[in-house]
Amino acid sequence: MPTSLLALSMLGATALAAGDSGLTLNRPAGEISADAAAAAWERIYAVLSHPRCANCHVDERNVPMWSGPSYDAPRPHGMNINAGASRMGVESLLCSTCHITSAGPNSVAHGAPHAGHPWMLAPAAFAWYGKDSVSICAQLRDPARNGGRDGEGLVQHILHDAQAHAFITWGFAPGGGREPAPGSMQAHLDDMLIWTAAGMPCPQATGDQP
Repeated sequence: MPTSLLALSMLGATALAAGDSGLTLNRPAGEISADAAAAAWERIYAVLSHPRCANCHVDERNVPMWSGPSYDAPRPHGMNINAGASRMGVESLLCSTCHITSAGPNSVAHGAPHAGHPWMLAPAAFAWYGKDSVSICAQLRDPARNGGRDGEGLVQHILHDAQAHAFITWGFAPGGGREPAPGSMQAHLDDMLIWTAAGMPCPQATGDQP
């Protein structure tokens, strides 16, 4: 059964107002059907597994990836980049050597990417690259592997990112000739509101019994 929407509507005193982010909190009314929740998750998965997101959500080898339609085949980031245990290149070459912390536009073809947060890999516990829908869903709903967030925390994460013009925002408008993640920031927030309101249901692995 879907969880109550009451908990999702009770924002804490420190929660970010949607207006500060430029997004609208289109909270669903009533219960969410299983089909609607599943469809919302599939759209979320399409975003999270897209190269704009997954290429920096890599495992403990700390190697960002290059993949997508601009490449013949997926491969490790050029220039032998390894972000190290710091996940931001402190040990060798900082990500910020080429990636710019700025809310400026990404309008220059093949230019250095701008985002309003210091560039770094996501924590290794958040690895998505090469993983299927079942695995990513299980990770995203697990507070031990998602930054300690419940459903409302995941929603607030999107709002804070939009306010800061950080990595999720960049993924939908990367510029420089890069293919954006599918959909839009608002559509991604809408899907997250549906999926979390429904209790964050996950697809079953092939062969699992209903």
